Amino acid sequence: MSTPSTLAGPGTLAAVAEQTEGILAEFLTRKAASAAAHRMPDEVTTVLRDFLAAGGKRLRPLLCAAGWHAASGHGTPDSVLRVAASLEMFHAFALIHDDIMDHSDTRRGKPTIHHALAARHRDRRTAAAADQLGASAAILIGDLALTWADELLHTAGLSRRQLTAVLPLVDVMRTEVMYGQYLDLTSAGTSSTNLPLALAICRYKTAKYTIERPLHIGATLAGADESLRAALSDFALLLGEAFQLRDDLLGVYGNPALTGKPALDDLREGKHTALTALALQRANPTQADQLRRFLGCPQLTDDQASVARNIITATGARDTVERMITDRCEQAEHALTHAPIPPDTAAALSHLAHVATRRTT
Repeated sequence: MSTPSTLAGPGTLAAVAEQTEGILAEFLTRKAASAAAHRMPDEVTTVLRDFLAAGGKRLRPLLCAAGWHAASGHGTPDSVLRVAASLEMFHAFALIHDDIMDHSDTRRGKPTIHHALAARHRDRRTAAAADQLGASAAILIGDLALTWADELLHTAGLSRRQLTAVLPLVDVMRTEVMYGQYLDLTSAGTSSTNLPLALAICRYKTAKYTIERPLHIGATLAGADESLRAALSDFALLLGEAFQLRDDLLGVYGNPALTGKPALDDLREGKHTALTALALQRANPTQADQLRRFLGCPQLTDDQASVARNIITATGARDTVERMITDRCEQAEHALTHAPIPPDTAAALSHLAHVATRRTT
């Protein structure tokens, strides 16, 4: 199973995504068969399979493949695709737990796993007991996704050299995203003007985990040296920050029909983002008082959210974040032109950058 040795254009990127989907589907089919043979609950694999099949950008697998090609890897071997699939399985783990922490109702336009599991058991329990079961069971399914991400990685067919080289990168990627999530969790609801903290969350929760480390992992599989990984970082960290800044805007201004997530979640959670930090920095006292009352309010109404959005816009924070995204994208493109990678891979990365930062979902 392989793709041509070029990643130029969206067509071949789509092929990598499709092959990754196939690996995940086949893996979960085998897990379902094993569960049935041992009389284990079938809903565990069913719920995880449905979650993975519900959509997603598959950005991490694509960047892993792009990293392989950036280091002049030939074709896209099955082993590389399986490592890419392990990154998507790990991402499923992270999203499942993230939705529990954020009390999110929907993901990709469908009920989050903890809500879906609660609904399955509500006919035999009180609503509160079903909700508790749903959250607890979702934690276990997230843990299982983490375990299976390891299994996909260790059974990918890598050489001993490849596995030895890539495991430290996988470990540091996981550590970084946990720290990023911790910062995100502990800073929520504080109504802070701390822009450096918001950007640190951007870097560790998203830029490194979503862009930099998948590129590094793919490149390392092809034998990349430190200088190439550094050049990829120059591109990746800027793009990753732009990606998260776009996500922050969509979390407040996005259309739920397109994003697949409620329009109130980030405001109700009081997420500490560059958008809210800038708004609070620039708001007059009346605006700041009103905004602080709304940020982190679990019962925030649609009308109150509309007022909060109007205040954020009036401070100029929304326009500033748009400029920050544009600036980072331009700098990332500049870094890409100076990176020692094949032109077709640079074209593919440029395409991914465009998709990642100009999206509406």
